[in-house]
This record gives sequence, C-alpha cells and structure tokens, in this order.
Amino acid sequence: METESEPYVRLATLRQLHQVVAELNTARSLADTLQTVVDGIVVGLGYELACVNLVRPDGDLVVAAFAGDPAAEALITGRVGSRASWERRLTMGESWDGLRFIPHTEGWILLEDDVPQWHTDGPDPRFADEWHPEDRLYAPMYASGGELLGVISVDRPRNGRRPGAWGREALQMYAFQAAIAISNARLRANMQRALVRLEREQQALRASEESFRQAFEYAPSGMAIAEMGGDQHGRLLRTNDALCRLLGRPASVLRRYSFSDLVHPEDIGTLLRTSAEGGRAELRLGRRDGTYVWVSLRNSVVADAADGPRFLLTHVEDIEERKRHELQLAHRASHDSLTGLPNSAELRSRLGARLCRRPQSVRATAVEALDAAYEGHGAHGGHGAHGGHAAHAGGGIEAGGAVGEHGFRSDAYPEPFEYPGAPAVPGSGTPGVPGPGGPGAGPGPYDHHVHTVAPASDVDDGTKGLAVLFCDLDGFKSINDRFGHHTGDAVLIEVARRLTTGVRDGDTVARLGGDEFVVLADGLGAADAADLAVRLRNAIIPPIRVDGRAVRVGASFGIGWASCGMSADEVLRSADQRMYIEKRSRSKAHRRAG
Repeated sequence: METESEPYVRLATLRQLHQVVAELNTARSLADTLQTVVDGIVVGLGYELACVNLVRPDGDLVVAAFAGDPAAEALITGRVGSRASWERRLTMGESWDGLRFIPHTEGWILLEDDVPQWHTDGPDPRFADEWHPEDRLYAPMYASGGELLGVISVDRPRNGRRPGAWGREALQMYAFQAAIAISNARLRANMQRALVRLEREQQALRASEESFRQAFEYAPSGMAIAEMGGDQHGRLLRTNDALCRLLGRPASVLRRYSFSDLVHPEDIGTLLRTSAEGGRAELRLGRRDGTYVWVSLRNSVVADAADGPRFLLTHVEDIEERKRHELQLAHRASHDSLTGLPNSAELRSRLGARLCRRPQSVRATAVEALDAAYEGHGAHGGHGAHGGHAAHAGGGIEAGGAVGEHGFRSDAYPEPFEYPGAPAVPGSGTPGVPGPGGPGAGPGPYDHHVHTVAPASDVDDGTKGLAVLFCDLDGFKSINDRFGHHTGDAVLIEVARRLTTGVRDGDTVARLGGDEFVVLADGLGAADAADLAVRLRNAIIPPIRVDGRAVRVGASFGIGWASCGMSADEVLRSADQRMYIEKRSRSKAHRRAG
C-alpha cells in the first residue's frame, strides 16, 4: 500500500491538486464551480465521497454539490442543516489547523441533529489511524472578510487511513482555493445578474423613450418641452409638428422663443402662475401671421429625484372653436336674436352697473354741488343755454374717473365739458361734489364710485346725467298685421340700424322686446337729451322698403334719467311713463307722421 511518506506519492498528489485548482477557475457558473470543487476532492485528494455545504442568505447551510456516490447524492443534495447545528459541529472534536475532525467515538451524538448526512456501518478500527465509517472531517471555507462561505465534508479516504500532515495540508489548501473560486463565482453571478437587469432596464428605457418620442411627435395636439428654472426658464427645447402647425412656425424658429414671448400680453400673469405651479390654464398664443389662437395649456413638471425639477412637459390643445362657440352663446344670452342689439337683461345689467342704492335724502342737487365746489370762482356763470360749457357734477363722469369719455360728433349734440382744475372736495366720490357731511367730511358709506346724478327738472340747469330714452314705434302693429311677420321683422331690423347709427359709439341701443327700444346716452343735459330724441325720431320716419314695398312707422320717445338711489326697473319705468305721456300728447295722425 502506498503511504504518504513516499515522495513520489506527494508529487503525484501535488500535480493532481494543481490540476483541479486550475479547473476551479474555468467553471462558468456558481453551480459548475461547486461541482468542480467536490469532483476535485474525489479525483485529486483521494477521498471517495465529498460534498459542499453552502451558506444561504438566511444563514443555514444547504448541500449544494455531492460527488462519489449517486445514491448518496440523490439522498442529501438540496437538504438544509441549521446554522446552529453546524456551529456545534465546528466546535467539537479535534482541530487540525483549519480543519475539524470528529472521531466516531464522539460523533454518535450527532446522529439525531438536522444536518444532512450519509454513512455506512463498519467494524471498529484495527489500528490507531484507520478510518471509521462514522468519522467526520470538515474543511470550513471563509471569505476574505472572515465570514463563513460553506463547509467541505469528506469521507472514506481511499487508503483507509486518517489523513496525515501532508493530506491535511493539501485539504486545507484546497479549501482555501475553493473559497476563492466560490467567491469569484458568486461575484460573477451577481455581475451577470446585474448586467442582465441593467440590460433589461436599458431595453425598457429605450422602449419607453421610443414610445414617448412617438407619442410626442405624432400627438394630434401640440406638445412642447421647455426649460425650467434659471435664466432661460420657459425656453422651448422641443416641439412637435402639431404645435408647429398650430402656431404657423417651424420647430427651428420656435426654439428661439419661450411661451412668455408668444402669449397674449393680457394672459402673461396666467402663464406665469401655470409655469410655477403646474396645472392647466386657458390663454392665447401668437401665430406667425400676428393673430392669436385660444389654447388650453397643461404643464407637467418632470422632476429628478436627485437634481429636483428638470423641465416642463406642456400639452397645448387648440380650443379656438370652443371659445368662439362660448362667445356666441354668451352673445346670444345677452343680445336680441333678430336685431343683434343688447336685450332686456343686458340693458338692465349695464344700467345697474351705473347705479348704487344711495338714499335720495343724501343727494345734493347739481347746482348746490357746483356752488359748494366753485364758490368764489364764478365757475358756472356766462355759459351757453345748451350747457355746452357748463360744468357737470357726476352725471358726465364715467365710472372709474374718466371725464367726458365719449365725445359728440359734429352733427350731434354738443360735447360735454369739464372745468379744468376742478377741486376734489373731501367726503365725495365725485370731483367738485361735496359728500353728505358737507365740505371737510370723510367719505360716505355710498361713495365707492362716481354717483350718477339726474337733472332737477326738464329745464336745462347745466347738469349732465345718464339719459334713458324709451322708444315705442307708432303704427308697427298695423304693418305686422297687414303684411306679415316677415315685413315686421325687416322693419325692426332697419329701425335698430337707424337708431345705432344715430348715437355715439359709447351709447347703448337695446331692444326690450316687441317694438320697444331703449337708448342709454351718458353726459347729456336736458336739452341735449331732447335734441337726441328729435333726431332719432326723424331718422326713423323715412320710408322703409321691404320686398319692393315702402312702409312707414313713427316713434314716441320718453326721456328718463338714471340716478343713484334708483333701481334699473325704476329708471325704465320712469322713462316708459314719460313715453306714454308724450304719445298721448299727439294725435294719431301726427304720431304716424313723426
């Protein structure tokens, strides 16, 4: 029998050990490396059985590879032993440097623990170093950091003896090399898994980017990517074809702009709020031809977890048609469908906007107001009878403080005039008009706007106010009954045109319904209003031709005056009553003749 003392045996073993260690580093996977480890022990180190117990992530050890006996391999491969049982084994028996040997005389107590094991019965040893079937020899494998990687277990040396110093050294060296090979195999496996995961993530990212690119480029509505933050905040980085078509500009040109360069000046505040907070806004963007288009702008802030906000993804939807439809609906709600004039609701809204509920008792007459404001200045003397140069208190001053906003045409009534440098009296919302507390008093509870003041009587006293001319057509019913509604509608349309032509741009002509119309004209005195009524009546009298037939209507006008403290209905009712008084004061024939 060959013994370890013979040098050629050691040399052969060393060669075999070198060969199997070299094979450890050629394995392609962790499983191949583990199997190579146990095969090398059987082939190169002279043991009939060998297995590797590998530490799992939970700390227990699993039989990961087995060599030498197919029956034993099928029995215990894949079985798990607890970490506590293994630590118990690695502290028992004899310590052979880095190895742990448990003789059969001590190992019987391990027969019932949970470590997978396979052995055969045999006779007691005949000499001191003879191997017993229940002897156990373990070679722990440690990583470079000192943590346990696994345990190599060997059994049944081919020479039937316990290994000597050389055999122990060879097994210990092999276990050291096996630990390195297993660590490298694990590292390669982790790297391969990481590479596979990275490749999958990159493929998913490329697929996502391609999907985004296609969704961005071929979206039916406008899309844009803009910078966020810094000096170039809002600058367009990328636009799709739909946005280029909508704004009539190529993508290369749009990259020179930001949305603030394209937005309508009135919508810049809305744009800034939307850019800062994200969300949605409706605003106007400029086209290449100088026109503006209504769009719905929806911003999404695309953020980076590390760097914070990166850019704005903006969806731009053309809502021009919807806005046009909304304006049409709003116009239809506030205007007469036949004549296109403001309807009764719009008239009351415009009239009510000029009125407040100031009690009548706190209102000063125009003359008293002028006397208080211009005392000692002689401001209201020596002017024309029509009040063309008479100072007016409140009535000719538009809400918001604009005086004489609507000038008269040369063929119309005189233009209102305001004295330059008229003092603003404390306690009043009107220049030159003292408040209820008199000069020096503070603002009153109703002085939140410029009050509308009516003339004290039909005699022109120089006061300029908001005249309300109530017009009722004379003879219209007979035309409607005789020639039909088609002719009646044509007459109403022509009357509306003539009334609109006969007033200033800032005045309001409204249709109450039927054959009743109302004119609101601001900044008029009593004589001015009477003159306007005459001119409008004369404009209506000329024949109106409908389908080759000439028809005539007359008109009766009642002049009312709007004044703070009155409601819109009260003002209209007053003008209506004056119209009926004027209508009854003339004969029927005279009314038809105008």
